[in-house]
Amino acid sequence: MTTYFSRLDVQLQEELKKTAEAILASGKGILAVDETNEGIGKLLKNVGLENTENNRRRYRELLFTTPDLAEHISAVILYDETVYQKTDDGTPFIELLNKLNIIPGIKVDKDVTALFLSEDEMTTQGLDDLGKRCAAYKKQGCRFAKWRCPVKIGLNTPSVRAINDTATILARYASICQSEGLVPIVEPDVLLDGDHDIERAQKVTEVVLAAVYKALNDHHVFLEGTLLKPNMVTPGQGCTKKSTPKEIAIATRTALLRGVPAAVPGIAFLSGGQTEEEATLNLNEINKVQGKKPWILTFSYGRALQASVWQTWAGKDENLVKAQKELLKRTKANGLASLGNYEAGTAISAAGDETNYSANYKY
Repeated sequence: MTTYFSRLDVQLQEELKKTAEAILASGKGILAVDETNEGIGKLLKNVGLENTENNRRRYRELLFTTPDLAEHISAVILYDETVYQKTDDGTPFIELLNKLNIIPGIKVDKDVTALFLSEDEMTTQGLDDLGKRCAAYKKQGCRFAKWRCPVKIGLNTPSVRAINDTATILARYASICQSEGLVPIVEPDVLLDGDHDIERAQKVTEVVLAAVYKALNDHHVFLEGTLLKPNMVTPGQGCTKKSTPKEIAIATRTALLRGVPAAVPGIAFLSGGQTEEEATLNLNEINKVQGKKPWILTFSYGRALQASVWQTWAGKDENLVKAQKELLKRTKANGLASLGNYEAGTAISAAGDETNYSANYKY
C-alpha cells in the first residue's frame, strides 16, 4: 500500500489554522445556537410561543444583540435557517456577528438515525451533499462547521461497529469541511445516559477518541485546522456514586492526554445536560488540574449558557434585557472558568442549578 498523499494547499492550511486559533481566544468560548426547528420548538412551547420562523428569529436576535456578548464569546454555531435570518432592522445575523468580531459557524450534520441491528445505537446522517452545503455556507460567511456523533454506554455498548462508524463519519466530515475552507469541530459525544460510573465513562471516552484520531489521520485531516468538542468524563445520569469536580477534571484530562494529539490547538467541551453551574465548575477544575496541557481548554455550550435565558425571557419582550443579563452572567463565568479563575457560586443565575439533562438528547 502506498503512503503517498497530497496535503492541503499551504495557504488553505494557514487560513484554517488562523480561524481555529481565533476561536480559541483567551477567556472566550463558543455559544451553540444550533438547535433544529423541532428542538427549539420545544423550548418555545415551554414559554407559550408557537414554533414559527419569526419566533425562532426573535429568540436568536435576543442572543446576538446582547451588549458586550463578544467579551467572552469568540464564535457562534448556527443552524441552517439562522444563517439567512436578519434582525428587526434588516441586518443579516452573520453581518452582525462579524461586526462584533464573533466568528459564525454552522451545524452540518442532519441528526441521528438508528444504527441497523445494533443495541439501540445511532449513526449520524448528512455526508451525501456535505461538500455543496459547506461551499454554500462558506459563501454566506461561515468559517467553521460542527458535526455531532452521540455514543451510548450500556452493558454491551458502545459496540466496535458503532465506534468505528463514529470515527469514520467524523473523519469524512472533517476532510470535506477542510476541502471547502471550513474548520471542522469534531464532536464525539459520549452521552450521560446510563448508570455507568466514572471509570467506565473514562475508558469509553479514551477508546472513542483513539478511534476518531486514527480515522482523522487516515483521512489526512490537517489537525492544526480542527477543534475537538468532546464530553467531559462524568458518571452516567443514573449512577448513584457521584463524582466531585476535581475527580471529573482528572478523569477528563487523563482521557484527553491518552487520545488527543498535541497538534490539535484546542478543545471546547460540550455541556451534555449538566446544570449551568456544574458545567462551569467542571470546566474550571479541568483548567486547574496540574500537569501537561498541550491544548487550550474552553467551552462550546448551548443549554448551559441559555437555560436561565429561556426562563427569564419567558417569550415576553419586556423581559429581553433581563434575559440578556442572564446570558452575560454565564458567558463571563465560563470565560473565567476557561482560565481556571472561576469562584464557585459567584454567578447566580435564574436556572443555574436546574438540570438540563434529557435522555436520548437531540438538537
